[in-house]
Amino acid sequence: MEEIVGMYLVMRQKTLAVAESCTGGLLAERLTRISGSSSYFLGGAVCYTNEMKIRWAGVPADLIKAHGAVSKPVAQALAEGVRARAGASIGVGITGIAGPTGGSNDKPVGLVFVALADDRGTQVREFRFPGARDRVRHWATQMALEMVRRRIRD
Repeated sequence: MEEIVGMYLVMRQKTLAVAESCTGGLLAERLTRISGSSSYFLGGAVCYTNEMKIRWAGVPADLIKAHGAVSKPVAQALAEGVRARAGASIGVGITGIAGPTGGSNDKPVGLVFVALADDRGTQVREFRFPGARDRVRHWATQMALEMVRRRIRD
């Protein structure tokens, strides 16, 4: 999937930056596996704590306080913030609960929000991935790549 996304980014002359929380840099790692990815992947930030979400991606503290770090508004702010700070065509933000701890009735393990921001606006999708931590993290990055692929393809 990362090869296909890279091909589309090159074809459309787009650049990408990412702000990751629960995936811990896995999306950036997948993108940089591809030789030549520096032509479209500008970089990313692992914004694992709330402080880093605020500092590195510009997420407003009151947004985190009002909705929690794992929420649609925070995912949106991550994507928009990293896009603006990096000067990228596309920004992706990921926040969630990979488990096995940290879940609640309202926000169970496997809950992930993925956001994509570009010049056409921002879209955010909510996912509920079953399984262990590595599976949740993998599928979160897979869906982020799929969102980028679909957005560029259209």
